[in-house]
Amino acid sequence: MTREGIIAAIEKHVSTYSVWRIGLTHDTKQRKHEWEEELGKKITTWYDWEANSLSDAQYIENHFIKKGMDGGTGGDLSSYKTVYVYIFI
Repeated sequence: MTREGIIAAIEKHVSTYSVWRIGLTHDTKQRKHEWEEELGKKITTWYDWEANSLSDAQYIENHFIKKGMDGGTGGDLSSYKTVYVYIFI
């Protein structure tokens, strides 16, 4: 999905940025499991989108962190693998 498309989709679901967390992953199922089981987060709502590129995903993540979403840039992601942008509360 395009950078603009993912931004629009997130805007459609989010009204208060500060209650949401944003992140990037190559494996949404594994990442969600890590948040719930290993880090003890109770996830009530989860959305994810496949980005066209790692740079698009990083742009989107940074964009929403600047708007007040919880999250951090970085991580060990490859530009040669599919990357997903996810948000959750």
